[in-house]
Amino acid sequence: MRDDVKKLLSLQETDQSIQSLQAELEKIPQLQEAAKAQLANDTAAVAQAKADFQANEVEIKNLELDIGTRKNSVDRLKNQQFETKKNEEYTKLGEEVIRYEEQIDELETRELELMEIADERRQQMAEAEAALAKTQSFVDQEIADLAARATQREAELAESQKTREEKVGAIDDEELIDTYTRLFNKREGNAIVQVTEQKSCKSCHVQVTPATYALAQSGAAISHCDNCGAILFP
Repeated sequence: MRDDVKKLLSLQETDQSIQSLQAELEKIPQLQEAAKAQLANDTAAVAQAKADFQANEVEIKNLELDIGTRKNSVDRLKNQQFETKKNEEYTKLGEEVIRYEEQIDELETRELELMEIADERRQQMAEAEAALAKTQSFVDQEIADLAARATQREAELAESQKTREEKVGAIDDEELIDTYTRLFNKREGNAIVQVTEQKSCKSCHVQVTPATYALAQSGAAISHCDNCGAILFP
């Protein structure tokens, strides 16, 4: 293998490493956002549980007010009964007392039902909050791990970029470096590729001409794939 091609192949390995590190660093913020999104369902569940519990509490308070109002009415009607001297009016007042007492019984039954529901919703709220806390702990750890990975990859990237500068400096032919860079960008990181014994380019998998293959084998000059233009080595 030609010495300059060997140096380019080493440079390509470093550039591929840089490319991979940059891609991972670009992805890490997306992974962190995805981790945070895991909280959305649990947060919504806690909010819904609290809303349901509060709505039940409001209904209980409203029932208590209704019960209190009717009890006051019963007391007032009984006082009127005590004060009246007319049998007919006494009977009508008694009927009203019975009607209000029946309503009170119904309201108190409903209040007991709501109190049972309150216990259930209090438990649901506690379970939702516990699930959120568990998810929050998991997400916090995942985000911290991703941040640590980003720090490590940034250090690796800086080291790789330093290594790249050294490898580029070891190649005297600027035109060759320009050709390599153009091919690296065009061929998605595959500027320098092997040509097989079957005369096939490992980048585009198209068979090269015998002359191109012979040139790559001899190393007399830089050999390019007839199809994709990649620099070939045996």
